[in-house]
Amino acid sequence: MIKNKILLVEDDTDIILWISSYFEEFGFDLKSTETVTDAISHIKQFHYDLVILDLNLPDFLGYEVLKYIQDNKLSLPIIVISAYSDMKTKLRAFKLGAKDYMVKPLNLEELEARIEIHIRDTINFEPKQEIFTLQNNQIYFQNQALKLTKIEYEILKTLLKHKNSILERELLSRSLSSISSTRSLDYHIKNLRKKIGDNPSNPSYIVTVYGVGYKLNI
Repeated sequence: MIKNKILLVEDDTDIILWISSYFEEFGFDLKSTETVTDAISHIKQFHYDLVILDLNLPDFLGYEVLKYIQDNKLSLPIIVISAYSDMKTKLRAFKLGAKDYMVKPLNLEELEARIEIHIRDTINFEPKQEIFTLQNNQIYFQNQALKLTKIEYEILKTLLKHKNSILERELLSRSLSSISSTRSLDYHIKNLRKKIGDNPSNPSYIVTVYGVGYKLNI
């Protein structure tokens, strides 16, 4: 059974332990971080189904996490948990894209019910997430940023532009000024496959079309 992955952004150790022990018992995969900086780093690197977000954090206010999600148009529901019950704070969170808002002290059974609703709604109504995405000159594979050389980036960007279409080796080589031959192209393709875990003997994504060139299957 696949566990739902949840990121808890909270700096109170007692609350972290309390929430973590409850949700792990019920089969959730819960990770925690205590700062906005670490939370955004986790969201960039890993896939999560939902975020539980406190607003008062040591480095910045939790609104910055909401802004990051909103600015990058990520399909990631966020439930804000906060000691603030005033309408001004709630409205600010909702305007920045929060899906839900709960006032501390929490009832964990209620929190669990809201989590299940938001995850179910995301699965039912959000479009299927792309395997490869290109944002701000950075290519992501399954939500994880790829560490690419300049040449690897240009090759993969070109394949993405023509995804599911066959690109001739000579054409792909000529379009990349740093590549001097089709043999060096093969070398960079090999490295790209390693970085995305594509089986070189039977690749799923960067496929060799023998005698012609390459094709990105997505």
